[in-house]
Amino acid sequence: MQRGSDRLSVHKDDEMKHELQGLIRSGHPTRAEEWHDPEPAADDDPDVTLGPVPARGTTGEAEAEAEAVRFEFARRLGRTSFPADREELLRVLEERHTPDGLIALAEELPADRTFHTVQEVVSALGLRPAS
Repeated sequence: MQRGSDRLSVHKDDEMKHELQGLIRSGHPTRAEEWHDPEPAADDDPDVTLGPVPARGTTGEAEAEAEAVRFEFARRLGRTSFPADREELLRVLEERHTPDGLIALAEELPADRTFHTVQEVVSALGLRPAS
């Protein structure tokens, strides 16, 4: 039942979903012209725009931190970066203009180990993953 409180029509809503589909699936802009890209999140936007926000009280602080770090590594590295050692991961992170805090975490990884998943990276950092 249509209540008339929608700001956009069904057709405009579908059009907007179609425009963002490439960005959502790939994780990076897919337009040839920069001015076609959707506007990125601002620095003062709530954390919900940057990824999953763990519910308070259901997970511990350490698990929430591990989940946030895992999400950021997964967002920056993607699936094609693995398997890789520490140096390869650092190279990919720098190529993708990753924030310094995440690069500093990656520098703490053991140099003699090959990582196959983002979860292995987070575990090697000593963060407790959510179960």
